[in-house]
Amino acid sequence: MGGLAAALLLSGRAEVTVLERRDRAGGKIRAGAAGGALTDIGPTVLTMKWVFDDLFARAGADFGSEVPAERLGVLARHAWRDGSRVDLLDDDRAAADAVGRFAGAAEMRGFNRFLADARRILSTLRDCFLRAPAADMIRLMTGAGPLNLLGIDPFSNYASALKRYFRDPRLFQLFARYATYCGSSPYKAPATLMLIAAVEKDGVWAPEGGMTSLAKAAERIASAKGVRFLYGQEVAEVLVSRGRAAGLRTLAGDEFGADAVILNVDAAAVASGLLGPAAAGAVRPPGARSQSAITFLMSATATGFPLHRHNVFFSRDYKAEFDAVFGAGTAPPEPTTYIWAKNPAADGRQPLFCLVNAPAWGARPPADEIERVKARMIDQLAGCGLALGIDAESAMTPADFARDYPGTDGAIYGAPSHGWRATFQRPGVRTRVPGLYLAGGSVHPGPGVPMAALSGMAAATCLMNDFGLTGA
Repeated sequence: MGGLAAALLLSGRAEVTVLERRDRAGGKIRAGAAGGALTDIGPTVLTMKWVFDDLFARAGADFGSEVPAERLGVLARHAWRDGSRVDLLDDDRAAADAVGRFAGAAEMRGFNRFLADARRILSTLRDCFLRAPAADMIRLMTGAGPLNLLGIDPFSNYASALKRYFRDPRLFQLFARYATYCGSSPYKAPATLMLIAAVEKDGVWAPEGGMTSLAKAAERIASAKGVRFLYGQEVAEVLVSRGRAAGLRTLAGDEFGADAVILNVDAAAVASGLLGPAAAGAVRPPGARSQSAITFLMSATATGFPLHRHNVFFSRDYKAEFDAVFGAGTAPPEPTTYIWAKNPAADGRQPLFCLVNAPAWGARPPADEIERVKARMIDQLAGCGLALGIDAESAMTPADFARDYPGTDGAIYGAPSHGWRATFQRPGVRTRVPGLYLAGGSVHPGPGVPMAALSGMAAATCLMNDFGLTGA
């Protein structure tokens, strides 16, 4: 999404060529077939719609017309093994009432305070941080002000901060899960990540045709404005001449000269030399890796539990999950499971996309390990009341992600957001090599489809400013 956003913003302002190693646009935005139906097997939700409204408008298009989408009334359905369940609702009053019925008046008041604080943090950081080309303390101080910066709670641990709002351990789990959206443990991440709650409450959208329709629309509009997309072109090296980016060489040996290059790859791939020695010094090597995932795309019959579009089935020991993933480097003993149901009201067989957290294994685990994870997941779902009759399935492991996204070691979110310093250690879109820029979820402002789009927009804007192009 970062590369697509950059190409879309630069279309009509520069001669743009996109080199893509696959046969389609979108990167991690992709679909898979289950039972003859295509369904999302990467990102499954569209949030921060204002990012795409802005991006498409700057390219002369209307996002709502190009990517029709339904705003969901139920953000997600959550379930526990004690039989309890609660829906997080789009409407504020209805959401608070649902929390109150689920856990009592005190927890409802805690939810209202939590949401208000989350929205304040998002408002503080939206323009001076999320739209910035890098995490810069001076820019933050200038844009937000010292008092507002203290209010974003960067030095508090997210898990500890949640306990100021919620005493019910189920609600703690529900909102602690937001840390996993950026590949992090809630027990190590800063409290600032509560802004993700505000992002979701501002709207979760389901595009017609799935998330791939977003990538297809960006490609379609960019192509109509002169952007050239070349597929099956795996880049092997960034060409550097006289200290500046000068183009790209593919694995097949073809060279593409350029005045500037935007790389939508994991920053670790650049730093480790996978794109050539001349570019390796352009980015500081990342430290820790984020979590990964094991996913199962199934054609299955679901009984015993009323699925919604987005469903989360929580484990009994949440901390043990993250101790396993980030401490022991193993799959959780009892995994929390996310299920995306494309047609939740359908009778009989339907495609289901299931995801559990896992460590960033660079090497392929033994086959029986994936079977063990699947068995634990099925048992966990059954404990929450959901029985699956599986007709067909396919699994994706961290090793598959490592193969598909070079340099990641299987991590799907770049570096984790552990501690307040992590924000300032994430690479910005400018690199140490003039004319070479970065985009994607491993660079500022972070993981996720809208965040990657913001990085691509920032990279394109920096390029336009550096080269004096109109429309910057």
